[in-house]
Amino acid sequence: MNLTTATHVTQSALATVSAESALVSRNIGGVNSPGFSEKTANVVTTADGGVEVASVTNAQSQAVFANVLSATAASATQSALSDGLTTLATIVGEPGSDTSPAEKLSDLTNALQQYEASPSDSSLASAAVTAGQNLASTLNNATATVQQVREDADSQMASSVSSINSLLTQFKSVNQQIVTGTATGADVTDLLDTRNSILTQLSQQIGITTSAGANNDMSIYTDSGVTLFQNGTASTVNFQPTQTYTAGTTGNAVYIDGVPVTGSSATMPIQTGALAGLANLRDNVTVTYQSQLDQTANGLISAFAETDPSNSGSSLAGLFTNGSSTALPTAAQVTGLAGSITVNAAVDPSQGGTAALLSDGINFNYNTSNQASYDTQLQQYLTKLSAAQSFSSAGGIGTSNTLSGYAAASVSWLDAEQQNVQSESAYQSTLLSTSTTALSNSTGVNLDDEMSQMLDLENSYSATAKLLTTINNMFSDLATAIDQATAA
Repeated sequence: MNLTTATHVTQSALATVSAESALVSRNIGGVNSPGFSEKTANVVTTADGGVEVASVTNAQSQAVFANVLSATAASATQSALSDGLTTLATIVGEPGSDTSPAEKLSDLTNALQQYEASPSDSSLASAAVTAGQNLASTLNNATATVQQVREDADSQMASSVSSINSLLTQFKSVNQQIVTGTATGADVTDLLDTRNSILTQLSQQIGITTSAGANNDMSIYTDSGVTLFQNGTASTVNFQPTQTYTAGTTGNAVYIDGVPVTGSSATMPIQTGALAGLANLRDNVTVTYQSQLDQTANGLISAFAETDPSNSGSSLAGLFTNGSSTALPTAAQVTGLAGSITVNAAVDPSQGGTAALLSDGINFNYNTSNQASYDTQLQQYLTKLSAAQSFSSAGGIGTSNTLSGYAAASVSWLDAEQQNVQSESAYQSTLLSTSTTALSNSTGVNLDDEMSQMLDLENSYSATAKLLTTINNMFSDLATAIDQATAA
């Protein structure tokens, strides 16, 4: 090897060590940055015997990253459900809480029993009516809370869809830069980290899977198989929010390029992510609970309904009515009944009514002999309250039960749903933490290793610089010898 070649080789070595040092510094700088992956310089030997950095790659583990995406989406699903159920449980009441419909029904039963024992006591009549008003008010408030939770979920679904479209737009730009950069041999490692960050954010909104193509191109699909991004094109996610909810309102579906992915019409429903959790909360959990409230309200109106003693076959709502109507609710009117049930104005002293009509008859006069201790009607109410009734299967807690048993089962159902979601949420959070740690261990920066590598590179640089100095000295000595030979 002549001195000229030795000079080129040494200079290339210095340049390569400098590039490697810069990369190690980059790794050290990114050690605390979320999603930053370790970068590695790939050094090759050149044709003249020198060295150069041919490419830069980053540490990757697609399998572990896929686990992180899956765990992120599953955790977001449970969080969305948990928030809504916590709101319901806080407002509506948990088992044993005196704010639940079951407890208010128990209060009414106790008040009726006391009134039945002393039917001539007008204060006990008023107490029974007040207990009925409290129960009706509890059902009204519970319905309002359920529908508010649905409205909130619907609004959050709109925000989620907006985030998904924004993230897909960002993904499109970064992915194109990666494809172009990979094709030209550019360093795209930071872009790959950015793309992974976008995917992680996207998985919080909707469960996704990915597949890689040529030049690091990537496609994205929902966890149900609907395409979100492919061949450089992002799908459009559409959702029309609903501003106001009633018990009979059906929320709009979310569409991906015209394909419904939420709601009863979804042929490929998404399974995880905040969007899936919110849709489940809005369309299933709260709807089922509302059905339970409505069945309870319908059972109350039925238990206190009055039948014409003249055997005309006429029956009218008694203590509890659907709004101001004394007509018994039809099957179509049961939905949302818990929101409109109220105590009959005829027994409400604040509306000019007489509480004592509760024992004598509100629509019909059962106490035809005007007995002061007439309690037959009160006994019938208590008998009906303790008798089994039929309930719609839509409530999901059985179709035959006493009214108090059904109301208690409803409270227990809500509590069980909350407990299950909290348990699953804790499990998914642990799974996410484990997956994130595994990814960090697999692709993250180890500061000790980087510092050790930096020290090695500094030593290499120092040795190479000395070699270059030696070569320069040899050049100088050679030039001196030539000058001396020429002078002689």
